[in-house]
Amino acid sequence: MAEKKIVHIVGTGTIGEPLIGILSTFKEPFGIDEVTFHKRTPLLTDRSKVVVSCQHGAKLAVDKERRQKFIDMGMHPSFEAEEAIERASVVIDCTPVGNENKEKLYNKYANNGRGFIAQGSEYGFGKMYARGINDRALKKNQDNFIQVVSCNTHNLAVLIDTIALGPEKENNLDEGRFVCMRRANDISQEGEFIPAPEAAKHDDAQFGTHQGRDAHDLFKTMGLDLNIYSSALKLNTQYMHTIHFNLRLRRGIKIDELMRRLQSNRRVALTHKKSAASVFSFGRDHGIFGRILNQTVIVTQSMALRGEKEIVGTCFTPQDGNSLLSSLAATLWFLYPESYEEKLEPVRPYFFSEI
Repeated sequence: MAEKKIVHIVGTGTIGEPLIGILSTFKEPFGIDEVTFHKRTPLLTDRSKVVVSCQHGAKLAVDKERRQKFIDMGMHPSFEAEEAIERASVVIDCTPVGNENKEKLYNKYANNGRGFIAQGSEYGFGKMYARGINDRALKKNQDNFIQVVSCNTHNLAVLIDTIALGPEKENNLDEGRFVCMRRANDISQEGEFIPAPEAAKHDDAQFGTHQGRDAHDLFKTMGLDLNIYSSALKLNTQYMHTIHFNLRLRRGIKIDELMRRLQSNRRVALTHKKSAASVFSFGRDHGIFGRILNQTVIVTQSMALRGEKEIVGTCFTPQDGNSLLSSLAATLWFLYPESYEEKLEPVRPYFFSEI
């Protein structure tokens, strides 16, 4: 493997495109020598983002058989697809076929010191990871494959970690129940919008939906077996996912201690805004590439204590943002396992205590 620290992003969608921008923008303080990215399909509608990404210093890689089509459309590749993987120190797969790519390509390079990262849909790709939740579970020279959990799983995890586990990180959770109300699609996506809310199936007998299963498996990397159950539905909005949570604790907690825990966690944002549109607008105006990097945005006035052992409330999920943070952290962990947390310093201004 080359001595240069090269990060390669596969895919230019809702996670891939901002990742290319962030890594290119903060390349020097992150200690990265080069950023490359793979675009599969040559499209005139996507030419603008490819050109802008290259202007920011990233280098385009394409499949050999499609190279001339890219050139004909005014996009100029620097590498062929597998060549870019072979050159890379870290590969971040932002496609819905990460597991397939692992079998076809990544396994060939897994024993050469490279790190591979996939996103939330790719269950089984590697060790599950969410920044600040299970960093201590990452094992140098063992975990070559990491799966960054989904944006809603980040939200479930940070709620459990902050409220139920607390600073002692001991299991004080009796039961966690979550209703994940997902947006229909991203504002960048022209298809898949729905005219009315749709209820999802409970397809997991133990955990309900994949959000609960994934949160359970995330904490399992630290030896915790938590009682989590989730439900899901899709709403006809493009703004933000919304989660209603109900956490029952084994030992009670006072409201002052609850608020202290939430306020002291950098990855938790509080808001008095009751509309996802207002929170989304804040992220567009003040976030990094329009994203909020916090893992949850809790609506303060929605929280309530039933007795001292049950906490209920509503929060919004900074979709993409929390997954972007964990993807950045995992990348820097592969490159600088002893100092990756310090390397994240340039993006700390994009965490907000209040929105």
